[in-house]
Amino acid sequence: MSRYSTNWAFYLGFHHSYRREAGETQNAINYTGALCRYVNHFVFGRGIQFETKKKFDHIIPALLRRAWEEDNDKKSILYEIGENGGVTGDAFVKVAYEEAWEDKAGRQHPGRVRILPLSSAHVFPEYHPHDRDKLTRVKIKYKFWGTSTDGTRTTYTYTEILTDDRISEYINDDLVDDRPNPIGVIPIVHIRNIAVSGSPWGKSDLDDIIPLNREYNNITNAIADIINYHAAPVTIITGAKATNLEKGPKKVWGGLPKDASVFNLESAVNLQGPLEYLGILKNSMHELSGVPETALGKAQPVSNTSGVALAIQHFPLVQRASLKQMQYGSGFKRINDLVLLTLYTYEPETRAYDPVTEGIKKDPSQPTIIDVHDPEAYQADVVWPSPLPVDNIVKLNEIQLKMALGLESKRSALNELGVEFPDEKLREIEEEQRQDVMAQGALDFIKASIDAGIFEAAGIPPEKPHTDNKVAPAKPAGSPDDSGFSLKLGMDAKKIFDSVVTMAHNPKDQRSPQNSESEQDS
Repeated sequence: MSRYSTNWAFYLGFHHSYRREAGETQNAINYTGALCRYVNHFVFGRGIQFETKKKFDHIIPALLRRAWEEDNDKKSILYEIGENGGVTGDAFVKVAYEEAWEDKAGRQHPGRVRILPLSSAHVFPEYHPHDRDKLTRVKIKYKFWGTSTDGTRTTYTYTEILTDDRISEYINDDLVDDRPNPIGVIPIVHIRNIAVSGSPWGKSDLDDIIPLNREYNNITNAIADIINYHAAPVTIITGAKATNLEKGPKKVWGGLPKDASVFNLESAVNLQGPLEYLGILKNSMHELSGVPETALGKAQPVSNTSGVALAIQHFPLVQRASLKQMQYGSGFKRINDLVLLTLYTYEPETRAYDPVTEGIKKDPSQPTIIDVHDPEAYQADVVWPSPLPVDNIVKLNEIQLKMALGLESKRSALNELGVEFPDEKLREIEEEQRQDVMAQGALDFIKASIDAGIFEAAGIPPEKPHTDNKVAPAKPAGSPDDSGFSLKLGMDAKKIFDSVVTMAHNPKDQRSPQNSESEQDS
């Protein structure tokens, strides 16, 4: 608890435990917070993606997208988890289900899964004596303000005790609720920021920076005292009395004895040494945190640095990020496990395949309903995008060359570009291309109808483009080739022609080919 409070104080800029006298400088240059925030943004700034098992990739991705992006704010949750872990060394996350409810305005709010980052100082975990990764009991305890029965504001202590079997809640040591644990496991995930061998606790990003930042502030305060002291120097008078001498600008002193002398006390302190010491302290903070000096705004020549050179420059930071990603990746997998278990428990209908969610069932062997006893139904690997900036033009040229050589597929290309659900994106692209072709066909049909009307009314044949190629005679309008020719869309030529005719005569009725096919079958 003491370590947590000290780290939070330095992170928030409260570096001194005392106040100096009024008028004296008390600097608090907060490199601790700046470096910690930069590391946090470097690791979590580009978000995370999830990759599920092929067996359930038509159901689970939509559930995870809903839990992280619709039921919760994914970006803010990632930042808060990273901030708690980076400052204290430990991040605790609770997964809970919020029942559907109606607000006072009469609006209905559906049930949702809550991913709740907890304050590290409020969580007290207990581990198995022989397995420090297995939670046996968790206590959550904190104070909150409330209104007593007599109308006065007072503080209460809330305590929640969670085990695999039961959940108990207390207020001021009075039991207010005791119920079975509906999911059968403790819905708490403990993430260690950087693992320490043999310890259940993690290491903070600030542990090595705080002593240096404290010394840095002390030196800057000492330098400020020297500067302030000599900014209003002491006047020394020898051989005379200063009784009638008035000090100030544009003042003239006369009538002094011939042996008298007046001078200001000048500074003989060389500040070059303290300034160099400050540079050493600042450089040490950057080296220990892994953040390059240029990251915090140090001027540097403008250059088109290559990706390899940039990676080498940021290699210490990339190394620290990889250490954090190992721990947070494992923690996010456990969070996804609890999210899916919570959904399967409170909303059993989510286990069934729903085409509306844009999930694609590519293999007939993929089940229509998830078996909750299947371990793969809870597995979702974490994919970390590269934290370094990427030149999209260079990346696209590289992907285009690989695809031209047959070394890469469209799906893997979308993965490299950071698309979380490439199958859905490919289907979206194909659907858009299909709609474009259908729309172009409708325009061609309208143009052909107009040309035919002009020819029938005025006897003027429509203009044809000049070409040396022989064109096969056109078939009569309204009699498309119905020989069973089918596209990969699963539609023969006649049905496509009917859809084009419908779009040409009624462009507002933008029916999809699947709808046209189902209507004709009925």
